[in-house]
Order: sequence, then C-alpha cells, then structure tokens
Amino acid sequence: MSSQPLLERYRSLLADPDERFPLTLGEGDTPLIHARRLGDELGLERLFLKFEGMNPTGSFKDRGMVLAVNRAANRGAAAVVCASTGNTSASAAAYAAAAGLPCHVVLPAGKVPRGKLAQAVAAGARLVMVDGNFDEALAAVRRLGEEGVAAVVNSINPDRIAGQQTVAFEIVDALGESPEAVALPVGNAGNITASWAGFVAYAEAGITPSGRRPRMLGFQAEGAAPIVRGAVVEQPETVATAIRIGNPASWQGAEAARDESGGAIEAVADEEILDMQRRIIGLEGVFCEPASAAGVAGVARFAKEGRIHPSEGVVCILTGHGLKDPDIVAGEEGSLTPVSADLGSIRRAMGL
Repeated sequence: MSSQPLLERYRSLLADPDERFPLTLGEGDTPLIHARRLGDELGLERLFLKFEGMNPTGSFKDRGMVLAVNRAANRGAAAVVCASTGNTSASAAAYAAAAGLPCHVVLPAGKVPRGKLAQAVAAGARLVMVDGNFDEALAAVRRLGEEGVAAVVNSINPDRIAGQQTVAFEIVDALGESPEAVALPVGNAGNITASWAGFVAYAEAGITPSGRRPRMLGFQAEGAAPIVRGAVVEQPETVATAIRIGNPASWQGAEAARDESGGAIEAVADEEILDMQRRIIGLEGVFCEPASAAGVAGVARFAKEGRIHPSEGVVCILTGHGLKDPDIVAGEEGSLTPVSADLGSIRRAMGL
C-alpha cells in the first residue's frame, strides 16, 4: 500500500505544481488480484481483477470524486450536486461531507439499491427523487450547474474523468507493463473514457515501459445498450443498476476509446451477468456488484470465441462492491429449516 494519497502520488499527471488537495478518504491503491481459478475456467493464463470495491465508499467513483470535490471546494463552491443510480451519490455525499459542503442528489425513483442509498442518506445528502430515469435526472442537474446553483460532480465534470484515469496508472504500476486488454462495464461511459485516457497518458509520459496501450473492451447490459444499438434507449432495464443508463454522457468518449484502442463495446445478457457474479465470488472470493460482473462476462464470451488469446494479459475492472446491491443476490436463510442445536443434528445437516 502506498503511504501517499492518490492525488499526491500522481500529481505530475493531474495537477498544477502549486495546487493543493487537502481532502482525501484514502481512495485508490485497490488490489489487483490474479484470478487463477476463474482464469483456468475461462482458458486465460493471466486474468486479473482490479477490485474497485475496496475504495472508501465501495466503488471506482471515489477516484474522480476526490479530485472534483477538492477543486469545487478550492473554487469556493457553495454546494455540490449530482444525478445518480447510486454509486455517484454515495461518493459525492461522503466527499462533500468531508469537505463541509452540502450535497444534493437527484435520483430516479425506485431505481436505486438500498445499499447505495443508505450511504448517501447517512452522509447527510439532500435527496430529490424524480419520476423518471437517470438520463432525465442528469438533464436537470446539468441545468442546475449552468445556473451556478452548485458544482456538478457527475462525470460530465472533467475533473471526474481526470481522477478516474488513476485506475490505469495503478494497473501499469502493479503489472510493470500495460496488459493486452482491459474490460469493464459501460453505463454512463465515463470510466472507459477515463481509463483509456490514463493508459494513453502513461504511455505518452514514457512511464509504460513498452509504450503499449491495451484494447479497451466495454460491455453494456442488453436492456441498456445504447452504444451497441447506436440509439438512445428511452427506458433502459437491467438487473445491473449501476449501468441502467440509456443515453450515456460520455458516449463519444467511449466510442473513441474503443476505436483508438482497437477494442470493442458489446452487450451481455442479465443472465450472463448474474452467473458471472456468482462465479467470481465462488472461485475467487471477490464479491462485486452485478454491473461489475458485466465486463468479466464479456471476457468469458471473447475467450470462448477465440477473440482473446490464452496467453494475453487481461484486466477486468470490478467497479463496485457486492454489498452495494445486496438485494440482487437471493438470500438462502429464509428457505432453511431449523434443526436441533445438538452436534449430531448439525453434522447431519452439513452432510458430514
């Protein structure tokens, strides 16, 4: 683990020499896990999971939020505001609280998992539920930003994208080289845009030894796949709530990342996503939220079709912790029949 805060560690690529970043919650420096058992199942020798669920609020959003809120505070913002399907609201609320700023969150009614909503509420965010989807919530937030009511901290804020580049820096630092491919879920598309920018920046700065840049592989859910379809999805639907977005704010950035890297953006079914979520924790002990598993589900398909060579280094970015969206995982406790508390009964129930 690094002793330096994230923004200080990568200051030369992110900031002006005299810029100060007093706010940090210990974001970044997340584990890069060699997924040996899952890799064996998929036929990949060098499969890695970058587990962003280990960030302070449990998702990758903290990387960009720490820069956005630091700069908002430095510029004298009176408050911050965001639209969110959950992860952004949790992150914005936490960093705003640490900065002493009010945080306003516009949420699509009935579409935000309790694990994410609880974080925002606990941090004191002021919530507004709208009878609409995320895209409509973001449109309203954009207007508030234009009117100067508050600093917008969605990924339309370039500071968010700049901070999220650090996931690419850390991947290269950990491997000592850029992997051949990087896979991740695509919702509002800021993360694939930022990750690609980070790999490019590291290569252009001469930090990546070979100068190699990975193929960027993005995966949307079939019911929320506007980039794949080439058209806005008016009513996106998927169990992967973090990517239930029909009109991504960073659409063009995602397409540029795909095209410039020689990568792909495709769709996976909800069934593939949930199956992979179970496989990731069952084989590697890593509990990620459903959206995170979309990228790994896509890699599984690519490996099966021979579109990824077994020897290639592949990093799947797991964007959020499974406890963010626990209701998706079917609980077993309610279906269990109690047994006597004696050892014999317990042993028989265990099948031992």
